[in-house]
Amino acid sequence: MSRLILFNKPYGVICQFTADGGHSSLKDYIPLPDFYPAGRLDTDSEGLVLLTDDGRLQARISHPKYKLPKTYWVQVEGIPDEMALKKLRDGVILKDFTARPALVHVMEEPDDLWLRVPPIRFRKHVATTWLALTISEGKNRQVRRMTAAVLLPTLRLIRYAIGQYTVQGIAPGEWKLLNYHSL
Repeated sequence: MSRLILFNKPYGVICQFTADGGHSSLKDYIPLPDFYPAGRLDTDSEGLVLLTDDGRLQARISHPKYKLPKTYWVQVEGIPDEMALKKLRDGVILKDFTARPALVHVMEEPDDLWLRVPPIRFRKHVATTWLALTISEGKNRQVRRMTAAVLLPTLRLIRYAIGQYTVQGIAPGEWKLLNYHSL
């Protein structure tokens, strides 16, 4: 039976088991042997990382051909207008590729949102907005690049869900072990 770990990666943790550049790594949080991340999450992003002890399952979760949806909560600088949201929904043209269309809507700041350590820089006279953004691909820093392309720089990025799995009820630095059934 395959096993799956749902891990709420804190800000500043690298998504690998070996230390690098003075950052904490998965090894500091996941004491179980033979688990590997199915995909990555940038050091300056937070939220759901799936790990498994099954190489085939790892490939299925992380391979782009399966187009597993990933939902992010994104705090951006500014207030998006309909044109910016439409660009995200239609597929943003970036320097090296065109991002596939995203599902996106403005949302309230989540009620159960944890504090980030360190906190984002607060500026009294600059408005921020939370977006729920779902993509089916995951290129390097894609969400940050997409929001920047529509003039809404990302301040905080939290991966909330991968497929049916969410970070709901898992505190930063905590994890939950499941027996794998299906995605």
